Amino acid sequence: MSISQEIWPPRHRTYFGSLQIQSSAPGEPYAVTRIRGCTGVIDLGDKRTMEFAISAREIADDLARELNGDSGEGSFHGVFVAAGDSPTDAELADARRRLREFQEKLVAAADLEWERSHNPMFITDLERRAARQLSLEKPWLYDPKPTIECPVCAERIKPGVAVCRACGAILDREKAARFGLARSPRKERPRNAEPQAEAEK
Repeated sequence: MSISQEIWPPRHRTYFGSLQIQSSAPGEPYAVTRIRGCTGVIDLGDKRTMEFAISAREIADDLARELNGDSGEGSFHGVFVAAGDSPTDAELADARRRLREFQEKLVAAADLEWERSHNPMFITDLERRAARQLSLEKPWLYDPKPTIECPVCAERIKPGVAVCRACGAILDREKAARFGLARSPRKERPRNAEPQAEAEK
């Protein structure tokens, strides 16, 4: 079972190949990934092998342990093994509590790092994701804005800027003129226009 919307890469095992762990969709309390028992094979050497049974519970426990332990000791990402075909209210409540405690721990670690360095580069994606899932607003929580390439110097700049900060190229003359950074574009007289004759007195 998974109460997280995080998308996991497929899990690989020699005894069942590849398995995609399902993630809960928005608005759904959990997602179910069905696990079946398999048969493992041990190579004894001299072209001898020995088969052994692996229960569905053993496989599920192994996968949940791997996914939840992906972020170090004490981590929990909302993946658990239910006793039955569907999780009970108590199992769901316990999983939500554990997930929230882990996310709060991540946010607390990010707060300490921000107080020490005030550098968003030291805040991990996992900590940012935890803050978003807890609906928290933090000074270190930001979404990088898209950038474009300056056509003159190829420096990355924000869309819609009037002047490139790197090379000084004027990219939007009208906007630059409004802020006194460039002259307003002059309106040229059409080349084919005939000069008007002066009126006789």
